[in-house]
Amino acid sequence: MTTLKLQHASVPMTTDGNDKGRHFYGETLGLTEITPPEVLGTERFVWYTIGNSGDEIHLYTDDSGPNSPGQHICLQVDDLAAVRQTLEANGYETSDTDAIPNRPRFFTHDPFGNRVEISAILGPYS
Repeated sequence: MTTLKLQHASVPMTTDGNDKGRHFYGETLGLTEITPPEVLGTERFVWYTIGNSGDEIHLYTDDSGPNSPGQHICLQVDDLAAVRQTLEANGYETSDTDAIPNRPRFFTHDPFGNRVEISAILGPYS
């Protein structure tokens, strides 16, 4: 499973969420954990880099949770079916959404309720 592209996203997690975040983003999706800057207080953050792109996801402690139904990050992958199968095998529900030409995709939620879109880019959508 290869995640290809994300610019940057900061995603809230619960105060006790570090292990759950590591399971979802690290173990299940296969992202590489990186150490956040010490000045931020590393116990409050879990950061990941995505593939060789240099793009990152920053999990941060915020018990207010996701506050907008449209809030989400989108991870671009090579094999959409394989990623979906891995998520479902690890107990994460997936759901289809409105189709976009050349952008097969589905949604899931991380352990903190944040929406995560998983998509493949097959060509231009226009």
